[in-house]
Amino acid sequence: DPNEDTEWNDILRRFGILPPKEKPKDEIEEMALHLQREAEVKPYERMNLEELKEAEDDFDEADRKAIEKYRQQRLTEWKCLHRTQKYGELREIGGEQYVKEVTNAPEDVWVIIHLYRSSIPMCLLVNDHLSLLARKFPEVKFLKAIVNSCIQNYHDRCLPTILVYKTGEIKGRFIGVAECGGTHLKVEELEWKLAEVGAMETDLEENPKNDIMNMMTLSVQNISAHKDTNTQRSDVMKPHIT
Repeated sequence: DPNEDTEWNDILRRFGILPPKEKPKDEIEEMALHLQREAEVKPYERMNLEELKEAEDDFDEADRKAIEKYRQQRLTEWKCLHRTQKYGELREIGGEQYVKEVTNAPEDVWVIIHLYRSSIPMCLLVNDHLSLLARKFPEVKFLKAIVNSCIQNYHDRCLPTILVYKTGEIKGRFIGVAECGGTHLKVEELEWKLAEVGAMETDLEENPKNDIMNMMTLSVQNISAHKDTNTQRSDVMKPHIT
């Protein structure tokens, strides 16, 4: 039986003595569908950007317009992928790396560096928040460095120190506990601060600090109103001398 699956028949097929074994019907149909789908796809849709440029002269005017639109789409996707995969973590550097990693960073990259001392609780809080923000904004370069490796005899009262760079220049700075947001700093508040100097595009609709200020204002108003009420009650209870 020439269609039987035997080792001998396989040898005869390899030497062309027997014809190739017939493929099952469903496999043939699947191959036909695949070829049909391949035919429906424009040739340029299977090309990368370099291949598109080389083959540009082989297409007609209608295809060239479609190619240009397709090229822009691929370029946008590539830039987006390249940007989002760039960083994504808070990295530790030493003073000897400062110029390379910060001052000489690519011109289109925002760099945020935290000068810290691990013995200061506020510095550890800022590091935690920056780690979260680094994952949320992977296109931004987030760095930290022990202050002594960069600046000698830096005062503790100036820590934490957060510096924001772009094109080798400082675009923002937050020096000391108060400027960084206080010991109860929330990650959203730090995100807002960094977004205000242009380091990132936040999805926060308003300054999270406003909610705290509004609550404090409301609390003060309630206390004041309570005092006024007590004063009025006291006045009512006082005997009236005529």
